[in-house]
Amino acid sequence: MSPIERPESRGDKLLVIDVGNTNTVLGLYQGETLEEHWRIATNPQTTTDELGVLYRALFSAVDLRPEVVGAAIVSSVVPPIDHAVRRACRRYFGVEAEFVGPGSDLGIGVRYDNPLEVGADRLVNAVAAFARYHSPCIIIDFGTATTFDVVDAEGTYLGGVISPGLGVSLDALIARAAKLPKVEIRKPDSIMGTNTISAIQAGTVYGYVGLVDGIVRRILDAYPDLNFRIIGTGGLAGLIGQESAFIELVEPFLTLEGLRLIHERRAQA
Repeated sequence: MSPIERPESRGDKLLVIDVGNTNTVLGLYQGETLEEHWRIATNPQTTTDELGVLYRALFSAVDLRPEVVGAAIVSSVVPPIDHAVRRACRRYFGVEAEFVGPGSDLGIGVRYDNPLEVGADRLVNAVAAFARYHSPCIIIDFGTATTFDVVDAEGTYLGGVISPGLGVSLDALIARAAKLPKVEIRKPDSIMGTNTISAIQAGTVYGYVGLVDGIVRRILDAYPDLNFRIIGTGGLAGLIGQESAFIELVEPFLTLEGLRLIHERRAQA
């Protein structure tokens, strides 16, 4: 099938795409089941055809044809790439992608000075967390930025905190310190570094755990009457979650699940 042809009938799988500043995560749902997922680098300068070829190559690698996609939904915090993503879904999968934003029917309230400022991924995470746990939640998403988002007992998004991501913090250190090498982000064997690499890793990992737990503690102090579930998601959630005194759950695909739920709500409307 050429890129501009449309199949006569569509499949019933849902393509979900979460476009982040560093990585884009794609998932393919059959009903409530996440059947496949992929992580690729985000390139704001990529073209429609480059994206389309890449997306279809991912499908081909697991013996899936593009015709299985019946719908697509996207959350994006990278506006320059949105047009290419939209056109790639249309041209290479034959579907019109729905983009999530503050004006979308989310099923939760948004208490923010200007709801248009809230990143789509933060809202999607809030939807997924509240739908899964039906309780107040603090969602910590470890990406290019680390975001802390708060949902109350009624499912209202109250706001949150944005801090530099762990990778961004480490890159800034290496860029400003001429003799420090770039290192892998991993838990060191000990808090006491005995060489430069292990010393950087100790400071990076345990320093960031301190940042995370310090912010969570202040949020808990601000809402003493709410019994929060504290959830980590994003690429480094597993690493930091193991060391955090507060993160009780790690949900690596929380954003994809939120996209599925928002699409489902729209389809049933």
